[in-house]
Amino acid sequence: MKLSQFKFKLPEERVALYPHYIERTFKNEAGEDEVFRITRRDECRLMVLHRQSQTIEMFKKDADGNPIEGEYLDFRNILDYFDEGDTFIFNDTMVFPARLYGTKEKTDAKIEVFLLRELNEEMRLWDVLVEPARKIRIGNKLFFDDSGTMVAEVIDNTTSRGRTLRFLYDCPHDEFKRELYALGEAPLPHYVVDRRPATPEDQDEFQCIYAKHEGAVTAPASGLHFSRELMKRMEIRGINFAYITLHCALGNFHDIEVEDLTKHKMDSEQMFVSAEACRIVNETKLNEHHICAVGTSVIKATETAVGTDGMLKEYEGWTNKFIFPPYDFGLADSMIANFYHPLSTLLMETAAFGGYDLVMEAYDKALKNGYMFGCYGDAMLIVND
Repeated sequence: MKLSQFKFKLPEERVALYPHYIERTFKNEAGEDEVFRITRRDECRLMVLHRQSQTIEMFKKDADGNPIEGEYLDFRNILDYFDEGDTFIFNDTMVFPARLYGTKEKTDAKIEVFLLRELNEEMRLWDVLVEPARKIRIGNKLFFDDSGTMVAEVIDNTTSRGRTLRFLYDCPHDEFKRELYALGEAPLPHYVVDRRPATPEDQDEFQCIYAKHEGAVTAPASGLHFSRELMKRMEIRGINFAYITLHCALGNFHDIEVEDLTKHKMDSEQMFVSAEACRIVNETKLNEHHICAVGTSVIKATETAVGTDGMLKEYEGWTNKFIFPPYDFGLADSMIANFYHPLSTLLMETAAFGGYDLVMEAYDKALKNGYMFGCYGDAMLIVND
């Protein structure tokens, strides 16, 4: 397929800047009204796509099964599409506070430093991106706090914006990481932080509630919709949970510079599939129950690790799999996705799973009906009926 087939106009106001929330007004000590934002991550809208019947559901139904116009499905309705014995596969990667702001020695120029991954614990070496990159050269020092205790030296150039930093901080590694992360903020995408600053609340809100293994520099956003209450209800229903780990990197946000998608190369991401995850998923498949992949990162990981027999295999390594239509999927029969930006690899993977025509029709309906896009936006469920 061609890049231009995934182009559409997304108004700026349709990109969610916060997770779904409700507002409540309370009186403060002075007797004045104060409005508070209360996050309800599992109450965003849900659109359901049916692959075989090529139909799209947006509304809740009355007792006779007729859609109630204007009463949109919300994410909690996802329970209506799964039964005992079905399995959800989650990505349990944990986002760390990867975005820091430092100042360059002598000039005091403000520099954004985006931590990608630690290269060497003992030497305090990190692979990072810097902005503006033209101001940062080998040998420059960056200061990250007023006391001057957290300092880094640029020791190498890796890409146009990439640098290798050595942090000059003499202490046990755990203390260093704690102090470094205390200076950082949640690594929200630029389409959010260019319109409002990251807040301390984002540290929790830009993190899946089941996150366990640190290593991601962006959240697996489709998992952000799950609350503890919803997962407890799923557990009571007899739905199984399997966890894989794929450390989400920034490759999905890079612009695609070729019209022919077969010529685009994805960045590699580290991933792990355990024997326990394989056991749960493969038993589900052998028993002919549904397997739901929560997000594009899970689809990428499971399609990397699935065998020719359709069973999930243990895996430890890296993947740069790029999925776009047409693609023959080997494992999951349903998928949860967000509504993504035009021309994005995330949209392409969703269209591969749901079918290009059906997914693009859903996006058109989403734009016409007020759905929100991006990591904090609304959700889509694709089922195979």
